[in-house]
Amino acid sequence: MYTPEEYFLLEETAEYKHEYRNEKIIAMTSGTTNHNEISGNFCAYLKLALKGKNYRVFIGDVRLWIPVHNLYTYPDLMVIEGEPSYYPNRTDTVTNPSIIVEVLSKSTANYDRSEKLKFYRSIPDFKEYILIDQYQFNIDQFNIEKYVKTSEEKWEVTYYESEESILKLTSLDFQITFRDLYERVDFNNQD
Repeated sequence: MYTPEEYFLLEETAEYKHEYRNEKIIAMTSGTTNHNEISGNFCAYLKLALKGKNYRVFIGDVRLWIPVHNLYTYPDLMVIEGEPSYYPNRTDTVTNPSIIVEVLSKSTANYDRSEKLKFYRSIPDFKEYILIDQYQFNIDQFNIEKYVKTSEEKWEVTYYESEESILKLTSLDFQITFRDLYERVDFNNQD
């Protein structure tokens, strides 16, 4: 069992990121080149679309604190409307994303779709959750899942399954084609 302070000390010198869940420190898997391409593409297009607007976009290295579940984690991408709310005395840990994007890996896909979604839903400002498959375009499977908060207790899910699809965010004015999102992703190279 570890305290948050012990976790922060470990993270400052660790070669790899860790998640902190209920006093346990869990190593996170490293990303693939496909994972990195997708995250970078989404971030680049989103930052350009939001230029001059009251949003902040953070990718990978900014930690998220979810107090209700005693969880520190690193979403692949977070959007914060207005200014970030920080964990006390930290500028590397935020508490108020409205949008979170996760690029699915084989080892975390089930966690991202279940427990992590439950954890994220406890964030008061949280409105939209995007899950992106990094391994394939396949009409028999979901390539992208979008969860949108429609009321205090209801979430609506949309599944995108085609290369011709366009992912449109609901909580802000942004859309991206799958061609742009998956630019330079090599589905034959499954790192």
